[in-house]
Amino acid sequence: MPETLTDQTPPGTAPSGTAHPNGAAPDGSRAKVTTIVVRPARPAGEEPRRSTATVHREDVLALLGALAAALSLTWLVFARIAPFDAPLGFTAVAYTLFVLAYGALVSFDNNRVTVRDRIAAVVWHSLALLLLAALAFVILYALWRGHRALGHLNFLTQDLSSAGPQDPLTRGGMLHAVVGTLEQIGLALAVTIPLGIACAVFLNEMPGRYARFVRTIVEAMTALPSIVAGLFVYAVIIFTLKQHQAGNLFFHLDKSGFAAALALSVMMLPIIIRASDVVIRLVPGSLREASLALGASQWRTVWTVVLPTARSGLTTAVILGAARGIGETSPVLLTAGYAAGLNADPFSGPQVSLPLATFELVRSPQPDAIARGFGAAALLLALVLVLFVVARLIGGRAPGHLSRGQRRRRARRSYRDARRIAGRARARTAADPPPAPTGGDG
Repeated sequence: MPETLTDQTPPGTAPSGTAHPNGAAPDGSRAKVTTIVVRPARPAGEEPRRSTATVHREDVLALLGALAAALSLTWLVFARIAPFDAPLGFTAVAYTLFVLAYGALVSFDNNRVTVRDRIAAVVWHSLALLLLAALAFVILYALWRGHRALGHLNFLTQDLSSAGPQDPLTRGGMLHAVVGTLEQIGLALAVTIPLGIACAVFLNEMPGRYARFVRTIVEAMTALPSIVAGLFVYAVIIFTLKQHQAGNLFFHLDKSGFAAALALSVMMLPIIIRASDVVIRLVPGSLREASLALGASQWRTVWTVVLPTARSGLTTAVILGAARGIGETSPVLLTAGYAAGLNADPFSGPQVSLPLATFELVRSPQPDAIARGFGAAALLLALVLVLFVVARLIGGRAPGHLSRGQRRRRARRSYRDARRIAGRARARTAADPPPAPTGGDG
């Protein structure tokens, strides 16, 4: 508690307005009492309390002031001084002036290091907002241009075999493209997931010159253009087999969904290998050493320790690969062709996907066909979102966090192990009876 001191001067020497011992002035009038509040001294070594809030009022005021100043100066330059009218130039100049004005306002109350830190934070937050705005614009624009087609149920239950370019939106739909996309990406994942994870395990568990060579090839293939993958599958598989139709080949592969899946696999495989390699490399070496110390083999350690620990990261690697392959158009155009009807057999006949259907429909001059194309793009976005959610539900748990079913199965296995161990102990006891007691001393 703060202490309160009252200033009382002896009578006869107190100046006017000071306190008197009995509370009265020499002339009989009431004297003024001066109270001094003395705050307790701060203990030695105690630091002043600091606010842990990330956003302060001064920061908000500085941001608003810098934004107002930047917009005002930019408007003055573009509208009154220079004959400029480009929206992109206005935005670039306004942003530059905003950063400079914010740095100037912050420098009034902070040192040079803090000013640089605040400016860097503003730049990075601005870039994050720009990316978020671009993503929101793409999604909202696709939904806005395709909402007329998405509002009809037939868009999800019919194909375009009976609908022409000038037919209304009440006829035809994208069922054939949805089925084609699911089958192609499913076949591609069936090829790339085991190959990609196995290759990543090989790169980490079997180091050497060959592993370094494979890692270099994988890193180079991550930048492979998609058209090259489509041309590779078309030239090596489709065109070559077509030239040798009369030969002694056991099968013939024409343009189909399976050929498109192979082309997508070429695009997805290096992405999955590279991401899985990084994730497996982050597994602590102490876990491997503990498993090996308990007597497990190297591959048993990989299967029961390394892969379950990296499950969440491996799921992310698969998501990245699927995102690369599901939106490709040129490989599908070269290897699967275009079909307006539903083809549920990926091994025979042309099969269209959602990206290819979008590409073909938006080139049409008919407004309804363009609406169908943007509706197909919106379906592709929704399909990618669903696949990502499913992948996160499958592999999103941290190591050691089990679902209810996994906990129940683990409890049942533990109960069976306990019964088996108890049965072995009873059998051992029955096989080895205790020795007979010996007689005492006579």
